[in-house]
Amino acid sequence: MSEKLGGVEDSRPPRIAITGPDGFIAWHTRCALRAREGGGDAFHLAEPHFDDPDVMDAVLAEADAVIHLAGVNRASDDATIAEVNPWLARCLVESLERLDKPIPIVYGNSIHSRGDSGFGVAKRQSADILRDWGRRSGAPVADVVLPNIFGEHGTPFYNSVVATFCHLLANDQQPEIQVDREMPLLHVQRAASVLLDAAAEGFDGEVAPAGTPTTVTGVLERLLPIRDAYRSAILPDLSDPFTRDLFNTYRSYTFPQQWPIYPEVRGDQRGELFETVKAPGGQTQVFFSTTNPGFTRGQHYHLHKVERFLVLRGEAVIRLRKVFSDEVVEFSVSGDRPGIIDMPTMWVHSITNTGDDELITLFYADEVFDPANPDTFPEEV
Repeated sequence: MSEKLGGVEDSRPPRIAITGPDGFIAWHTRCALRAREGGGDAFHLAEPHFDDPDVMDAVLAEADAVIHLAGVNRASDDATIAEVNPWLARCLVESLERLDKPIPIVYGNSIHSRGDSGFGVAKRQSADILRDWGRRSGAPVADVVLPNIFGEHGTPFYNSVVATFCHLLANDQQPEIQVDREMPLLHVQRAASVLLDAAAEGFDGEVAPAGTPTTVTGVLERLLPIRDAYRSAILPDLSDPFTRDLFNTYRSYTFPQQWPIYPEVRGDQRGELFETVKAPGGQTQVFFSTTNPGFTRGQHYHLHKVERFLVLRGEAVIRLRKVFSDEVVEFSVSGDRPGIIDMPTMWVHSITNTGDDELITLFYADEVFDPANPDTFPEEV
């Protein structure tokens, strides 16, 4: 499949450099890039690299496009924000000028750039620097003006009010709303898709993806029943994408400390019964597998899909690893005490039969498997 870079057709996916690679949006964008066919991994330009022109030039010399996400969102004073963010944009432009390399730049801007806060002014100035370079060089510059972004693994009290609420609720604390206000919310994976598409297409101009209109109070009112039900492993109505995105965000703050969840077992003279999945609305796919001793299933991750494992018979180890991390989380599970484990989004996961007998596992997914859009990306734990 060919990609279009600044109007030039190329037979391979673009090699993308991402600045600020460990930031919240950047990490999600790297996950989304890895999931794309032939996407691979991005080149990284962390903030310390901007102090070294040789490093900047070496990385950008190999890149076909840049997604610029590095920046200071909060600091002890507005002066730091006002100085650092435009400086990062200038360093990026200067490196491309030294290389005489008019490649597409995609700038992760913010709706705050339309206001007069210190952060907003700095974002606006950075956009101006990049656009001016685009006009001089003839390179496409996509100014992606993002609304309020939320999603899995955001930093509480920093990235978004959603991250703060989820962190508090997952730790049995009650959030307090100081000021209620309207805010459009966009899930970070949807933002990542916009950024990557703009880089691949060599888009020039402003892009303003719309968020879901809500309020601070409205977010909390949605999260409270999600928290209360999920304590018993009950899923919300996942047919609504916004609810699913909030649910995936919330459950990222419960993992791994709140797992497994052991369902209540009811029994009489006929035998025993326990619930494995309870969820209103949406699509559902439930199936079971048998796995021979020593064999492993899984070895993939998802960007959106809600997936549940439950061992019914046998012994197994479920292993999970957050994408781009080396740390592996393990759960030993057994049919003798069935325990529910949900697979967090953007965590590679597998299940291995560690017993001497056949392993029987029940699987649940919130959507029917679509080979054309599987949301299943191979990678070993």
